[in-house]
Amino acid sequence: MYVKICGLSTPGTIEAGLQAGANWIGFVFFPKSPRHVGYGKAKELVGPVRGKASIVALTVNASDDELEAIDRSINPDIWQLHGSESPERVREIKQRYGRPVMKALTIRDREDLAAISRYEEACDIFLFDAKPPTDSKTDLPGGNGIAFDWRLIENLKLKKPFVLAGGLDPDNVSEAIRLTRPQGVDVSSGIESAPGIKDRQKIVDFVQRAKQAAQDF
Repeated sequence: MYVKICGLSTPGTIEAGLQAGANWIGFVFFPKSPRHVGYGKAKELVGPVRGKASIVALTVNASDDELEAIDRSINPDIWQLHGSESPERVREIKQRYGRPVMKALTIRDREDLAAISRYEEACDIFLFDAKPPTDSKTDLPGGNGIAFDWRLIENLKLKKPFVLAGGLDPDNVSEAIRLTRPQGVDVSSGIESAPGIKDRQKIVDFVQRAKQAAQDF
């Protein structure tokens, strides 16, 4: 079970994630997000992560120049594409940098699963997140603290591994893992005391409960 802690922006919360045993540490490069970090700050934060967990760069429809700036600042191990990037764009980024690409797909109903077949040959990992509510004014593609109906992906047969995201927290991650049997889980808002402010104890609780749930398969 791979556990990803996303949207970290302080040395203390990064330390908490690493000590708890998180496999992936995610940095958000999207100015509209309360979890956004600039290139300079990310470069300062990333040092303790390297060699202890995989470094994930979350981007949303990033331009080539933006990708280059991110690459120079943190040299990520994995690219997480959380926008409307086409399969062709996914392949292009994977080929250019020679690193795994995690493609996020947002889900509300069964029709949204149709996009999986378009990306299955292009990406290395899927991340399934919840779509914002139809009446929501947010334009954030993720980190909204809501879950989709996990039964939609129960017993889903895929060629690639998938990570479950969207509304996960220490209290529900065990049930989410039991129901969907993902290869990984991703949390951001579910371990916060306020938007963009991570809670160290919640980080520890989430990682521990996710790892325990995986052992109980």
